[in-house]
Amino acid sequence: MDTVGGLWAAPNSTGPTESPSGWRALGLPTLVGGVAVAAAALVHFHDPHSQGSYGICPFYALTGWWCPGCGGLRAMHDLTEGRIVDAVHSNIFLLPLILGFSLWWGDWVVRRWRGLSPRPFSMSRITLIVLVVLLTAFTVLRNTSWGTWLTPV
Repeated sequence: MDTVGGLWAAPNSTGPTESPSGWRALGLPTLVGGVAVAAAALVHFHDPHSQGSYGICPFYALTGWWCPGCGGLRAMHDLTEGRIVDAVHSNIFLLPLILGFSLWWGDWVVRRWRGLSPRPFSMSRITLIVLVVLLTAFTVLRNTSWGTWLTPV
């Protein structure tokens, strides 16, 4: 140990510490991927098409309107059974959400494998505004007579 001004100090390191790479670095990404697969398996084996099987949507219970997430569990169940058209009909936003999550997770795994730190999650203000406008328009449209094709099945 070195002394600095009479105080004990840790020895100087010669360089930056290396992050683990390879299999040792994949613990957390594997856990997150496993939870996602377990959630998909739960939705596959416990059919959400039965009324009240997962409870009720609080937004729908309070307003009588379908929220942007309504039909998401049904869409996930349909996807796990290979019924893509039914999944899109239940909630059109689920497929882009799953695609985005899969790309983010895959990038995370590759970066951890190489010993790099994960990318920070960030979203530009314009992207956030566009997303909020799309979700709002989707919610309003699916609750009108013109958007009945967007209501969950």
